[in-house]
Amino acid sequence: MLILSLKLMKKLFFLYSMLLFVVSSVFPHGPHDRKISFPDVPGYYTLKCDFHIHTVFSDGNVWPSIRVEEALRDNLDAISITDHLEELKHGADIPMPDRNRSHVVATAAAKGTDLIVVQGSEITRSMPPGHANAIFLTDTNKVLVDDPIEAYRAANKQGAFIFWNHPMWISQARDGIAWLTVTHKQLIKEGLMQGIEVVNETTYSDEALQIALDNNLAIIGTSDIHGLIDWQYDVPNGGHRPLTLVLAKERSAESIHEALLDRRTVALINDTLVGRSEHVTPIVEASLVPVSAVYRKKSTVVSVVLRNVSTVSYTLENIGDYNFQTHSDVITLKAMADTELQVKTLERKSNFNLKFRALNVVTSPGEHPEVIIKITVI
Repeated sequence: MLILSLKLMKKLFFLYSMLLFVVSSVFPHGPHDRKISFPDVPGYYTLKCDFHIHTVFSDGNVWPSIRVEEALRDNLDAISITDHLEELKHGADIPMPDRNRSHVVATAAAKGTDLIVVQGSEITRSMPPGHANAIFLTDTNKVLVDDPIEAYRAANKQGAFIFWNHPMWISQARDGIAWLTVTHKQLIKEGLMQGIEVVNETTYSDEALQIALDNNLAIIGTSDIHGLIDWQYDVPNGGHRPLTLVLAKERSAESIHEALLDRRTVALINDTLVGRSEHVTPIVEASLVPVSAVYRKKSTVVSVVLRNVSTVSYTLENIGDYNFQTHSDVITLKAMADTELQVKTLERKSNFNLKFRALNVVTSPGEHPEVIIKITVI
């Protein structure tokens, strides 16, 4: 009996191993659609961008072509390789006399795809002013100067868009609170700092958001990735990188640049969107599409099916005129899925509005926007 049991166990183990092999072949990244998706909004394309990523040409751990491949798998529209100007961790193995090299390699890797690769670099200095990314550069080498303010000016002369990196980083702000120094105020006054990371890697900062709102800076979210996107953000199990949604008039580098200068940006981290109300609210409303609305039998309860076509699962508080039959006042509309709401309208209507407060959408510290979904009954 023991011999038979061992043979049976080996056979079962073999079958289990073959099943795992088949599943891993069909779903190389797990049975999860990793593509990050958001709908366009009236007047603009919603472009998914990561403007802070590193490679082996500074202190990252992968070749630039891997960054391109990750971005394509994540369904991004644009990236910028922002290797450190002043820190070359792998310099003994990969000398880089030309600081444009990582961009050149990434651009070649993206050839033949729709991915936009924006030239950039990280200006890496102690506080103040700390670290900043300059993107839309033409020659990174010319930004490598001794004086930090002159580095910003050199980038500005090339028409770069410059944003402050991780102002909440505890290595440079022990309390984790972003605050403006005299140097940062000077940079803003001279037009040398046009954005700020409200989201960096796994961190979010209310204080950075308030700085953005008070000083008319673009709200930026980035992965600041050094290792692999899949490992850092647990992509196989449904995670995704943080990034910036840019509302652009066209799908082009020039249009992205224009949108950044006009501050039409929204930051994404996990299931949270952060942005000015006029930018983020249209994204939420466009994400929630009414599929059907039918009254149940002869009642005044209408079955409404809403389809969430975005990557974010929205947590909504009902603040409208109608209560629900099968839900409380707080509901979750899961990402890329349909949700049925049974709405008690008290009388039969041909159309009506559902009104919510989007609790996982932030427009200023402690503030969440109102969203309206227009329903037409069949």
